[in-house]
Amino acid sequence: MGTSSSSYAPKTVYLDVDGKMQKVSETRDLYIMTRCSCSKGGKADKEDMFQNVLSQVAEQFSRIYWFCCEILNTVYIDSVAVEGLKMVEIEKCKNDVRKLRDEIVTCGCKYSFTEDGKKLSPRRDVPNYPKYTLSQETIEALKKPTFDVWHWEHNEMLSCLEYMYHDLGLVKEFNMNPITLKRWLVTDSRCENYRNNPFHNFRHCFCVSQMMYGMIHLCNLQERLTMTDMCILMTAAVCHDLDHPGYNNTYQVNAHTELAVRYNDISPLENHHCAVAFQIISMPECNIFANIETEAFKHLRQAIITLILATDMARHGEILDSFKQNVDNFDFTNHKHVTCLKLVLIKCCDISNEVRPTEVAEPWLDCLLEEYFMQSDREKSEGLPVAPFMDRDKVTKPTAQIGFIKFVLIPMFETVMKLFPQIEEIMVQPLRDSRDHYEELKQIDDAMTEVKPFSSHLVSFVLQGTEEKNREQVIRRKEEINFSCKLIGAL
Repeated sequence: MGTSSSSYAPKTVYLDVDGKMQKVSETRDLYIMTRCSCSKGGKADKEDMFQNVLSQVAEQFSRIYWFCCEILNTVYIDSVAVEGLKMVEIEKCKNDVRKLRDEIVTCGCKYSFTEDGKKLSPRRDVPNYPKYTLSQETIEALKKPTFDVWHWEHNEMLSCLEYMYHDLGLVKEFNMNPITLKRWLVTDSRCENYRNNPFHNFRHCFCVSQMMYGMIHLCNLQERLTMTDMCILMTAAVCHDLDHPGYNNTYQVNAHTELAVRYNDISPLENHHCAVAFQIISMPECNIFANIETEAFKHLRQAIITLILATDMARHGEILDSFKQNVDNFDFTNHKHVTCLKLVLIKCCDISNEVRPTEVAEPWLDCLLEEYFMQSDREKSEGLPVAPFMDRDKVTKPTAQIGFIKFVLIPMFETVMKLFPQIEEIMVQPLRDSRDHYEELKQIDDAMTEVKPFSSHLVSFVLQGTEEKNREQVIRRKEEINFSCKLIGAL
């Protein structure tokens, strides 16, 4: 409401003047009327008239006052009634919310409530793993390829990954929320994102990430690459096999799976890993890159995708040849050279199990063969082509590893060694030792294969040609021959 004169409403009262009701709308009119009335009589009459006017004015104002009070009282009662209805509705809503809360908790929905039940807030539904304080011994071991990944439980591996991001300065550099980082790691590690495959599981993810962290330290990459490059390397390592189904690209293409159709038979698994990785990062509660600029995120995203796609072994020769062309004149300020290096590094870490000590590497081979055999069995049942190195009826540990180490691992790591000579003793030499180990095993296997037919024919000849009457001597002789054959095979 304004206070200007235009909004002023004159006050109106009715007075009985000489037996007639007269309307008085201004104080000035009231004053004139009173003066006029009083001027007609004597002094006593004037006083009576004045008192009469005042009493009528007072009565009018009294009526107005009580009328206003009645109106206000009615409005107040109505407002109280309305507020009362509101309170009833509010209580009803509260009861409905409490009921809904109980139903949600019962069904395990992803929402939680405060203790008083008044506030509904989204629950991240991410298990809160305990924070392990890593010993100095563990911290130093994490930086080496000899790290034994089999001695660590799931939550301990998560703590190690979290430590790596903090130690490399990535949390500070990219303004990552530490809770978001933890939640992202936990979400990645879940069984629906890293499945419980014999080989391609979360422990393999940790293994690759730890090797990447070790190579960053071993090759002094913190002094040669940017923080963005290191973030790309580590994040690609963590995400590189997300939601791996346990069946390789060859199976996906031959079986015309949904992934093969979706990605037109072009690196279906690797494309899927990328998609899942950024589906998780797109979740606000898991977005470790939420606090960086849009353009910076676009660059990180594209680079991470490029590295994950490079883990397709079908591109091995192409990527290694490109790196070989640059390694002799490598320039760390050249973007193309650095990109080639990052592609080779992610490949090295992905297939680096044989770099580790035999007691660490050999269980990984068992896991890999188990996964291979699962695929070959399925391929046989579905009438699909079976790769010889996956066929349980044809492959052995030595035959599975010798060619892979000689023609894939050693050439690649020796090429990287040209740029980082310090890796020879701790990474390349173990590969050579592993090759020699499996070649020796193969020689023994081959000797046993040759001895078995000879043993069979010799025993048959002895049994058929002998005229000895004592069959016990013949049986004993057979046992001696078998023992001799085993001894030859062992030698």
